[in-house]
Amino acid sequence: MNNDNVIDIDRLNAQVFGKFKNSPIILFFIIAIAVITLSKSITIVEAGKRVVVFNSFTGVEQRTLGEGMHLLVPYIQTPVSYSVRTNTYTMSSQEGEGAGVRDGALNCLTSDGQKIQIDLSLRYHLNPETVWKLHKEVGPEFLDKIIRPGIRSIVRNAVANYPVIEVYSSKRQDIQDDIEQKINVALAKYHITASEVLVRNVTFTEEFAKAVEMKQVALQESERMRYILDKERQEKQRKIIEAEGEAEAIKRKAAALKANPQLIQYEYVSKIAPGVQTIITNQNSIMNLPSEMFKKQ
Repeated sequence: MNNDNVIDIDRLNAQVFGKFKNSPIILFFIIAIAVITLSKSITIVEAGKRVVVFNSFTGVEQRTLGEGMHLLVPYIQTPVSYSVRTNTYTMSSQEGEGAGVRDGALNCLTSDGQKIQIDLSLRYHLNPETVWKLHKEVGPEFLDKIIRPGIRSIVRNAVANYPVIEVYSSKRQDIQDDIEQKINVALAKYHITASEVLVRNVTFTEEFAKAVEMKQVALQESERMRYILDKERQEKQRKIIEAEGEAEAIKRKAAALKANPQLIQYEYVSKIAPGVQTIITNQNSIMNLPSEMFKKQ
């Protein structure tokens, strides 16, 4: 065999690596690429999160990476992180009110056309096992695409079934339960669980507030007059009972006097000073009282 056609491997390696030894910049560049590639292949999922994998060839993979370390193919498999912890979405007219993401209060119309404003908080979390479906069907913008418009529509439709006076008083809990049930159904379609819905405050128009205040004043005045009338009725009833008692006492006393005429003398004596036994009633008559009338009964 012709030695000129034989490739000397050792000599070739020496030439290649010899260039790297003489060019530290090239060697550093190769090491940097290796480190970056290795780092991209390792994905660490933090506590309270899940990772969806997007494959450049097949699209969203039908799996969710749980907490811990995972190996992916760099530049082909791309991780997308989602929080599966309970989050709070607040719609309030108060600045800085509530934790988490917030938005303005909801303006609604009641069934009798009254305008009201509702402050509401939603506690929700993503279903850990089906986050990949949410990513495929909706994407990371689920708050703007699903939750916000869904809440607005459901709350407005629910409030429209009640007159303003029921929203103000007796039906608020029913409205909250109705809203929570419908939000649960609506979000479940997109693999989101609504943990709790709180109607935190309801603001009415100034005109309605004044009308309610006037009604309260009228009710208080009515209650005061009712109290006065009840008191007068009770006093009247007391006097009637007292008069009936006195009449009965007089009737009985008259019967007793008729049966025993000396009773008049006894009552007269009971009212004079003790020890008096003779009374001159006028210049012509003297009343001698028997000693038995002074004996204690």
